[in-house]
Amino acid sequence: MATALEKRAKEAFVDDNFDLAVDLYTQALDMDPTNADLYADHAQANIKLDNFTEAVADANKAIELDPSIAKAYLRKGTACIKLEEYQTAKTALEAGALLAPGDSRFTQLIKECDERIVEETINLPKKVMPDALPSTMSPPSNICTEIRKFPQFPKDSPCQSELIPNKPKYRHDYYNSSTEVVLTIFAKGIPANNVSVDFGEQMLSVLIDIPGEETYHFQPRLFGKIIPEKCRYAVMSSKIEIRLSKAEPITWMSLEFSDRRTVPQKINTPSAPISKRPSYPSSKAKVDWDKLEALVKREEKEEKLDGDAALNKLFQDIYQDADEDVRRAMNKSFIESHGTVLSTNWKDVGSKKVEGSPPEGLELKKWEY
Repeated sequence: MATALEKRAKEAFVDDNFDLAVDLYTQALDMDPTNADLYADHAQANIKLDNFTEAVADANKAIELDPSIAKAYLRKGTACIKLEEYQTAKTALEAGALLAPGDSRFTQLIKECDERIVEETINLPKKVMPDALPSTMSPPSNICTEIRKFPQFPKDSPCQSELIPNKPKYRHDYYNSSTEVVLTIFAKGIPANNVSVDFGEQMLSVLIDIPGEETYHFQPRLFGKIIPEKCRYAVMSSKIEIRLSKAEPITWMSLEFSDRRTVPQKINTPSAPISKRPSYPSSKAKVDWDKLEALVKREEKEEKLDGDAALNKLFQDIYQDADEDVRRAMNKSFIESHGTVLSTNWKDVGSKKVEGSPPEGLELKKWEY
């Protein structure tokens, strides 16, 4: 069935019916989600519809499934050029050229990337206008979750998320500093091995893939350019914190790139370090961030657990705050009683062996090995 859909999608593509081709490729991927060729062809159809961000996501998935598929690198390079991600495009194209040394398309596109990178380097000082201040500050826009069935949006749509009634699976927020943008995705209890974060020249891709749940794919085109090798992220118990290293010391008016002409404000970096907490661009009133941080920590500490988890947390808190004698008493009593007694009184248990004390109705037995 997937093969038949793929054949129909190719026919639609040849007939320049790219909307139908995307839809048929999507159906084929639902039936064969590990087919790298389908993802690469899906990317090509998205490029024809100017869905460049979706095309990059398709190409990345194809490369992940089959790193030897040259056309996936070509699709990624083409889409990144359209997104003005020239360094990222060049890296992908160079990798593809090694797989297909006789394909002149790679050489031509790499040459185009080099020319664009030189132009950007020459025009870089013109991009920063320190004397111009924005008349309004746009709040950070919310990006909806993106899964394999990419919705089709009008090309002139100012904000794709306005067309989708469903709320994002995870809430996110960000703030500026002089050198980086700190993005927080409030995803609680996510295992680190289920999170994948990739950084591009002006692109971020966050993938949370938990078996049995809908895949969360957050892939915005960023407001400004970043330095991928200096970016980093950390998966914590209650959130995912992503630090984006800025390529230019400017204030990001929003997290995402916008076609609306907003002149960024240059950040004046002081010569001597000043201990000052960064401000959120979406804040309307002064916020005591120290107080807010303390509140979050208190909420995490007071988080209510059930069953064994609650009991274990209680013992951990007692042990963590205890002095040396209490810790020795807890260790000795727990080990000698085979886990049936937990004492904090070292004077009571320090000079004798702690006998086991099973719960009522149960009997403690010693096993011989």
